[in-house]
Amino acid sequence: MAKQVKIDSQRIEKAIKEILEALGEDTNREGIKLTPKRVANMYAELLSGSAEDPAIHVKSLFREKCDEIVLLRDIPFYSICEHHLLPFIGIANVAYLPGEYVIGVSKLARIVDCFAKRLQVQERLTAQIADFLNEHLKPQGVAIVLEASHSCMTIRGIKKPGSIMVTSALRGIFKKDPRSRAEVLSLMHNG
Repeated sequence: MAKQVKIDSQRIEKAIKEILEALGEDTNREGIKLTPKRVANMYAELLSGSAEDPAIHVKSLFREKCDEIVLLRDIPFYSICEHHLLPFIGIANVAYLPGEYVIGVSKLARIVDCFAKRLQVQERLTAQIADFLNEHLKPQGVAIVLEASHSCMTIRGIKKPGSIMVTSALRGIFKKDPRSRAEVLSLMHNG
C-alpha cells in the first residue's frame, strides 16, 4: 500500500509558474495569473487518495449469510497516469463472493476512488482494489474489471481516441474455478 502523502500546494504553484515561464508565457497575464494556484488545487483534488487510508471504508462490515455474488457494476472513476500526468477515465466493476461479511455498497465505490485518486497505472490500480478487498473482507473470491480510456494515448503519442484498456484481477474462487469466473464475468457484462 502507498504511504500516506500530504500534498505541498505552494511547491506545486511554484513549479507550475516555472513551467509556464519555460513555455514563454507571461505569468502576470490576467488569464494565467491564477493558473498556478488553480493547478495546485486541481492536483490536491485529483490526487486526494494519496492522503486517504482506504481502511476507513471497511470499519463497518456486516455479518450476513450470503453465498451468492455481490456485484457493483459501472462505477465511474478517474485517475492520473504516473507516466505523463494525464487522466485516464473509465468504469470499475467490483464483485465478491462473501465469506462471513458483506460491506455497504457505497463503500465499494469509495474504495475504488481512494485507490484511483493517486498517481497510477491501470494494472496496479486493478490489483490494489482486488488485494485490498480480499484482505479486509476475507471473501471466497474477488473479481475486479476496469475499462478506461487513457488521455496519454488518445490525445498525444499514437492518438487513438476511442480505444479502451481493460484490466482484470481475480482472487480466490474466481481465479480457481472456471465456472465461477465465467459467471462473474458474464454478470459484469450484463449477462
